Amino acid sequence: MTLARYAFIKAAWHADIVDQALKGFTEVIPADQVDVFDVPGAFEMPLLARDLAATGRYAAVAAAAFVVDGGIYRHDFVAQAVVDGLMRAGLDTGVPVLSVSLTPHHYREGAHHADIFRAHFVTKGREAADAALMILRTRSRLAA
Repeated sequence: MTLARYAFIKAAWHADIVDQALKGFTEVIPADQVDVFDVPGAFEMPLLARDLAATGRYAAVAAAAFVVDGGIYRHDFVAQAVVDGLMRAGLDTGVPVLSVSLTPHHYREGAHHADIFRAHFVTKGREAADAALMILRTRSRLAA
């Protein structure tokens, strides 16, 4: 039996925080089953997610980013575009595409907030891996 492979996309913006999602993901799904892809920021994730899902190599694709409110309107547009794009990538390809993209309204640069979100990204990474496995089990039962 061939083990399933998973794609994990992570945005480089706030990498010290975002990379923690991969840590959580690989606590559930072994790292040797996960191919990791970096993109500059959240906005670039949906296109790559669609392309990776369309290859047929991956049982699921997870995408992690941290879209913070820097006091300008762009935050809301980016967050909505990313979530919509990731959902569309999954619907268009039939491959589960999971979002580990967080968009806090009250993030402030500093050790306290960074520590909170690092821990939260580990948790969200685990949850994305659990969701991927649950979807695969359900789809397997449906196919049987």
